Amino acid sequence: MLSARNLFQEILDDDESFRLFCSIAAGGEAQGGWENGRIAALVPESQRALAPKIARHGADEDKHGRIFNALLKRRGLQPSEVPPETDYTMLLEKHGIGLAHEQLRGEERLSERDIITYLAHSRVTEQRASEQMALLRKYFADHPDLGRAVKMISNDEDNHLAYCHEELLRLARAGHGRTIQRTLRECALAEIRVYRDVSLAVMDHMGRILGWPRGRSAVLAAGIHAVYAYERLVGWRRMVSLEQPERRDALGGPATPEPEFV
Repeated sequence: MLSARNLFQEILDDDESFRLFCSIAAGGEAQGGWENGRIAALVPESQRALAPKIARHGADEDKHGRIFNALLKRRGLQPSEVPPETDYTMLLEKHGIGLAHEQLRGEERLSERDIITYLAHSRVTEQRASEQMALLRKYFADHPDLGRAVKMISNDEDNHLAYCHEELLRLARAGHGRTIQRTLRECALAEIRVYRDVSLAVMDHMGRILGWPRGRSAVLAAGIHAVYAYERLVGWRRMVSLEQPERRDALGGPATPEPEFV
């Protein structure tokens, strides 16, 4: 039976596919940690109160990368090279979504408009991350190896999403509403294209590792295209709505440690 749970289980049960899965995840989280760290260092004076929250966001992402690497270590595996076509974070940057890495490597202070771009990009990508981790949590919260990691990361991603909602609403009240909505829409439409392409690439690599028959790979590819069609038509709207989160000041404290994974 072809289901999301069975698909994930098959990937997790095989050392080589698990190695690729964790390596892709760890690489993306580490890149996100670096980006948030640089943004925290370059926040404009008008938004200095955001710097500790952005730094906390980056610390969480770094922690997630360490967790995925620790999961590999538990199985006696080394991280693998991440195929460029599966690198979600770098492909988003290549498509002009978020702040350019060249800009973040510099020392010039960011503008308020840059902070809006960062938060809009984060709101869209954290929606995706929150949904993906919720799915893994649904299936593997009680898994002896993955359970704690999945629950910890899922909770962090929900915090990140809540933080983005809260800060974008604050900036909207300050008069940036139209800019925020335009930027969110641009980010969402670009993200769903990148997500489709990365999903197809990841499934192609997993199919070759696991020896999937051509028919199964074709069905999975058709499913990915169907999800994209839905998101391109109406699904992107869930990524651009803003509402006051139940979790207030979600990144107002220090990052939680991960002692069971280090």
